[in-house]
Amino acid sequence: MNIGSIATAMITPFREDGSIHFEMVSDVVEHLIANGTDSIVVCGTTGESPTLSHDEKVALIRFVVKTVHNRVTVIAGTGSNNTQASIDLTNEAEAAGADGIMLVAPYYNKPNQRGMYEHFAAIAQSTTLPIMLYNIPGRSIVNIQPQTVLQLSKIPNIQIVKEASGNLDQMTEILAGAPDGFTVYSGDDGLTLPLLSIGGAGVVSVAAHVVGNDMQKMVKAFKEGRHEEAASIHQALLPLIRALFATPNPSTVKYALTKLGIGSEYVRSPITLLTDEEKSAFDDVWQEYEKKQI
Repeated sequence: MNIGSIATAMITPFREDGSIHFEMVSDVVEHLIANGTDSIVVCGTTGESPTLSHDEKVALIRFVVKTVHNRVTVIAGTGSNNTQASIDLTNEAEAAGADGIMLVAPYYNKPNQRGMYEHFAAIAQSTTLPIMLYNIPGRSIVNIQPQTVLQLSKIPNIQIVKEASGNLDQMTEILAGAPDGFTVYSGDDGLTLPLLSIGGAGVVSVAAHVVGNDMQKMVKAFKEGRHEEAASIHQALLPLIRALFATPNPSTVKYALTKLGIGSEYVRSPITLLTDEEKSAFDDVWQEYEKKQI
């Protein structure tokens, strides 16, 4: 599965009453494609997947696939802490035309490594779609250990791991032992450049909603050997990336997008809208970023 250098974990725009605003979903898709996104992840955590119903996820996947119309890769977040439910949603995502699926580590249940292997292997066996594993111990509590990732990488349709452990040593271990064609992507915007430097392929990004083109410039500079330029862009991006995650995701990135005339601020409980003070704090960082020449 080719997802390029930058995949964006897309927000889900809502109306004030909490329903999905499909017209705005279309606007967000067009914005992302025009601003540096190589592929789109729909129904990920940034899309507020924990508060989307099964039927809403299926409708959203179908809509995004239709809107994208083969212009970029569409990856559907179908993982959960329920193996059978993940299989069911995966089957519907495949029928809807998704190009691949993303499977988060089973959260809350706290399975051991054998349990996680069996969970992912069972879902992989149920589909022909390429699979991206998603390791995010800060949210799921469990860490998919490198040896488990490497064991899973032997399953033909498990082709990518999105690593959001923040542990570059762990990522290095996976890269050193992975078979040809298995790739590692950062799940943290701020580790995009460090991961590229040890052999990673790119990032599944939140910040790309607003700075996708600048992130592409950084990746291109690195790949073309202009490492000082890449480092300079990374340094300029980092304060903005931190500001985007100063409140629970995706409230700040939704607010940031509205400054560009895209989407809506509305989020589903238990995520909350930004306060005026939080907006002001982000505005200050945004203004400083706009002054920089990237």
